[in-house]
Amino acid sequence: MVAFGKKLKQNQIQEWQGYYINYKLMKKKVNRYAQQIEVGAQNRLYVLVDFAKLLDSQIEKIVLFLLEQQGILASRLSNLREHHDALSHQLDGLKVSELKESYRAVGRDLLRLLFFVEMNAIGLRKILKKFDKRFGYKFTNYYVKTRANHPYSLLQQVFKQVGIEAVVGAVSRNLADLQDHHGSYISIYDQPASPLMDPVIDSINAAVDRLTNSTNFLQFLGKHALIMQEELPTPSEDHAVDQRYHFISLLLNLANTFLYMVNTYIIVPTADNYSLSLGAAATVCGVVIGSMAVAQVFSSVYFSAWSNKSYMRPLVFSSIVLLVGNVLYALAYDLDSLSLLILGRLCCGLGSARAVNRRYISDCVPLKLRMQASAGFVSASALGMACGPALACLFETNFKIYKITFNEVTLPGWFMALAWLVYLLWLWISFREPSREAEESTVPREVNAELFVNEAVENGLTQPLLLNTKDKEEDQDQECDGDEEDPNDIQKPVTSLISAYRLLTRSVKVQLYIYFMLKYAMEVLLAGSGVITTYYFVWSVRHVAIFLACLGLTVLPVNVIVGSYISNMFEERQVLLASEIMVCIGTLLSFNIVIPYSVPQYVGSGLITFVSAEVLEGVNLSLLSRVMSSRLSQGTYNGGLLSTEAGTLARVVADGTITLAGYLGEGMVLNVTLLTSLFICISSIIATCFTYNSLY
Repeated sequence: MVAFGKKLKQNQIQEWQGYYINYKLMKKKVNRYAQQIEVGAQNRLYVLVDFAKLLDSQIEKIVLFLLEQQGILASRLSNLREHHDALSHQLDGLKVSELKESYRAVGRDLLRLLFFVEMNAIGLRKILKKFDKRFGYKFTNYYVKTRANHPYSLLQQVFKQVGIEAVVGAVSRNLADLQDHHGSYISIYDQPASPLMDPVIDSINAAVDRLTNSTNFLQFLGKHALIMQEELPTPSEDHAVDQRYHFISLLLNLANTFLYMVNTYIIVPTADNYSLSLGAAATVCGVVIGSMAVAQVFSSVYFSAWSNKSYMRPLVFSSIVLLVGNVLYALAYDLDSLSLLILGRLCCGLGSARAVNRRYISDCVPLKLRMQASAGFVSASALGMACGPALACLFETNFKIYKITFNEVTLPGWFMALAWLVYLLWLWISFREPSREAEESTVPREVNAELFVNEAVENGLTQPLLLNTKDKEEDQDQECDGDEEDPNDIQKPVTSLISAYRLLTRSVKVQLYIYFMLKYAMEVLLAGSGVITTYYFVWSVRHVAIFLACLGLTVLPVNVIVGSYISNMFEERQVLLASEIMVCIGTLLSFNIVIPYSVPQYVGSGLITFVSAEVLEGVNLSLLSRVMSSRLSQGTYNGGLLSTEAGTLARVVADGTITLAGYLGEGMVLNVTLLTSLFICISSIIATCFTYNSLY
């Protein structure tokens, strides 16, 4: 991977060179400011004001050129409109084809313009990040806060363009009108659910989506997976991924994700009863449930490292360990051993291969299918979360076979052991280990913007819009300065957690803390439900299981609403802050202050907390992938691993809190766990407010 300044130069549309952001000049300015401040030649206020003026000037240059090009496209469309009107009176197949091609030519030129805008948008983000990193200022906060909503500011025009959408609409409508359905009285406006299928329009719509942060349900759902990818992937790299792709292997990874989530939550409704049957307190269920998360803290690291060499072997190992863990969990009842029960759950946690599942999607699924695969990963997790408790309520029986007891507390273990055995056989027969040669033999090549636009249209490429280049020899001239990572280091993944931590900016740390908060709130609700509902409402296992299953079933519908509507009306940072506040409100409403504590209060507040946390997770991971260093997109210690560790630690702390609160009495469990959750939630909201303007 080469430095961004070199990428910008290589990917520029040649005739528009003078209108791009002058990234090289701005980097020199940053270096000069650093030297002047070091010798005391300039004060910090002057640096801030001068750099802001330079940014304003660069943005103005970009936007005015953008408006000029939009005017040219509008003029061409106006001329084509005259030809179109003339054809409506006298149909000519050849002239209709020529006119359609003329409209597509306008579309291709619009795609070039979108390419130009996105390159500049990335340049602006990078130079702001570089300035903050070099001087330790909150300059991005200041600049975005003062420009984002000011009536004279042009900053928003770089990211959101009403004029471009008008051009897209005109091209789409006229192409639809010229389709082979002359004589029909149905227009494109009468069939909004049937969009025009044209590769040019598809590419343009995808480009506009990226620039406006617009999304849809599938994309929003895929963000939950935090499967990070390089900002500017090359076609040659994606071709190598095509060679490694195998649908059944992907399906096996998704099945592993589903079964693991079922395994996690299938014991939640009965964990308190299992603890009581072994002579322990009901609140020891926190240790039983949390022991799986404790082991996952360690397993995530070694599975992530193992996936650098193989995908099948760690999946086989995971299946065997989970099979053994579930057998131990089930046998603990007849052996009357709490230690064996916890050991079984620890083994299950050591079999957590979610890092492998994420890595397989990131490395072995083609870019055009990666969003669908990411959405499948999240859907499999959500379905597993719902199916686990639902299955638990089917095991209300009690019988023995050869002195082995099968009842509501042991059957979850036996059922999951059988499921993992079947999965292991399927894995052994059907999984195809991806070729590492294809991964290592990616042929680097340089392309320019003109070729990329044509290739994007011909192949129906819808995302991403931009393309990076990769040279055989890295150039380390003035494009690389002291404050920028060496190009040879940029492409190297980090090799330790300490190195990964050093790459975390304040914004990244806050987003990881928010992820910790939402996972803590969800775990307190889910893991403590058995103890709390039994104490206050005398619920049976069936009632607890149905409640948890209903919570799990809200995941996909909520994401449909947020991904299709809410995320298109508000910025992600706005949704983030609103979701945090709603989690806080749900937590407040859950406290046992009014006596008697009622079922509607518990269920209603729990639903608010869980749904808000689900919404929060999507936007949180989306923002996390945006502000995280590109070096964390690959290797063992990647962004996905860091978020997994943060979430797993949250579950461990939450389960431990439930158990410790139990020593104060079961009547104290609810308020003690909620008090901790409320403190973490409020602190995360404060942290978000301090970094709000950097989430742009």
